Amino acid sequence: MKKILVVGSMNMDLVTRVSHIPCPGETILGQEFEQIPGGKGANQALAISKLGGHVGMIGRVGKDSYGEILIKNLKTYGVDIEGIEMLEDQPTGTAFIMVADDGNNSIVVVPGANSGVTGSLISDVELTAFDMILCQMEIPIDTVTEIIIRSKNLGLKTILNPAPGSPISSQLLNYLDLIIPNENEFQIITGQNPFDTDSLDTGMTYFFEHGVEEVIVTLGDKGAIYRHRDGKEIVRKAYKVKAVDTTAAGDSFIGGVLSRLVLDASIEEAIQYGMMVGAVTVSRKGAQSSLPDEEEISAFKKSICN
Repeated sequence: MKKILVVGSMNMDLVTRVSHIPCPGETILGQEFEQIPGGKGANQALAISKLGGHVGMIGRVGKDSYGEILIKNLKTYGVDIEGIEMLEDQPTGTAFIMVADDGNNSIVVVPGANSGVTGSLISDVELTAFDMILCQMEIPIDTVTEIIIRSKNLGLKTILNPAPGSPISSQLLNYLDLIIPNENEFQIITGQNPFDTDSLDTGMTYFFEHGVEEVIVTLGDKGAIYRHRDGKEIVRKAYKVKAVDTTAAGDSFIGGVLSRLVLDASIEEAIQYGMMVGAVTVSRKGAQSSLPDEEEISAFKKSICN
């Protein structure tokens, strides 16, 4: 089995359910409050591990109760946590999340110790113990760029989930094998609307001209589109489920895809699997608390086939 290294964020999610996402200046009452382990890096690492993949995590948390909980949760589900350190001078990252009755959410992230994830903390020897590397953008962009470039030069498959969305340098794009943006991130990076066919083509061309080999655009309840620079395309519709909470939907999809790729599944099989994982995730509350395991995906697959 191939091994994947996730270099990314670890946050404690502070979640409240609301009737609707409030407008500027509006005050509403929350219905409940929960503390749930999260952070895009940790979510994706845990998703891969729960689905049978061999995954290690490099990240930083504060030396506080939140940090202890986050590390313990990853360890419980089989993630290699040797690359996680607790910092004395920074608190654990936090995310303030409002989840509306329709399942949509609004999120504010305070990075905290995630700002302490630097490339100098990761040796080339550590990198070569893995076959793939996955980064997001909740850690410093300079760290992401350095680690992706070093990993590519060492022969690892390089993967980026450019979330939260922000412009990406041509230098970073040139070292990516696979990029997985959602519709908003696609538009921020390329300036194109992925729901319009011509704009989608233009945006895909932008990635390929800057050196990216493969692109998967996630489109929420509209599904996902994959394209390779050689012209191969895969379009998959989302499974219809009642959305309870879309937090970690993209993270779970990515975890599902990569959990199959480390097993040498085809990209078609991996994306189909990722769609099932995402569907199960949005039907539950929370980030890491909503991520399914292999048995649950098998049960979901049987239910949609009957």
